[in-house]
Amino acid sequence: MRTLTFGAQTHVMGILNVTPDSFSDGASFLTPEQAVEAAAQMVDDGADFIDVGGESTRPGAAPVTEDEEARRVVPVIRAIKRQLAIRVSVDTMKAGVARLAIEAGADLVNDVSAFSDPAMPAAVRDTHVPLIVMHMRGTPRTMQDDTVYVDLLSSVVGFLRNRVERAVASGIPDDKILVDPGLGFGKSAAGNLRILRELPTLKSVGRPLVIGASRKSFIGAALDLPLGDRLEGSLAVAACAAWQGAHVIRAHDVAATKRTTRMIDAIGRT
Repeated sequence: MRTLTFGAQTHVMGILNVTPDSFSDGASFLTPEQAVEAAAQMVDDGADFIDVGGESTRPGAAPVTEDEEARRVVPVIRAIKRQLAIRVSVDTMKAGVARLAIEAGADLVNDVSAFSDPAMPAAVRDTHVPLIVMHMRGTPRTMQDDTVYVDLLSSVVGFLRNRVERAVASGIPDDKILVDPGLGFGKSAAGNLRILRELPTLKSVGRPLVIGASRKSFIGAALDLPLGDRLEGSLAVAACAAWQGAHVIRAHDVAATKRTTRMIDAIGRT
């Protein structure tokens, strides 16, 4: 299951964080048993992928060691792949973790840092899995320190093109690369909304588009709502992105998101 095909259907990627400090569901799924139970519910709810992360990337988050991150994600990925028929991605910035996760069965690497680890391109190339590269200015700890851009869309598009070119130059086939503009990663609330308004601009990168906005603070800012009350805002973003041609929507609330994207697909892609 290491070839991805995108057509008329918007895919939904369920978010499964096995961390004690993620912004939305930290400490909820810390054991493999808890994680598999949550993943099984996402599968029942219509998820096309499960994205397993072992290091929080919330604003201000401190990094964790490679050994600790691997300790969190590898048993979970192995258990999910043993028990469920679902594609699994590993959300990691570390090549060593990526290799171990792929050995455990991961089908995809989601690198939110887009090669901050210079060994990541070789890890992906050697294991023949697809890759998501994302735009982020700085690191999770520093990314919200400077959210001012001369031209936000040009910066994001230029960065993603550069990373796609770097991946291809490293031997990763271009048809295995997806891109993510990084909503909430080094952008202001207004900047995130601008990216959503101008999403077709990102089509110029020429790769399938991943959007991750679920429950994020810019939704809370727009609606003046706390974390637990952002479902409708998250679904509005999912609908907006799917209508404009996004291929994958990352979501905590899989069932509602899948229904939303199926309806958008019925209206616009049939």
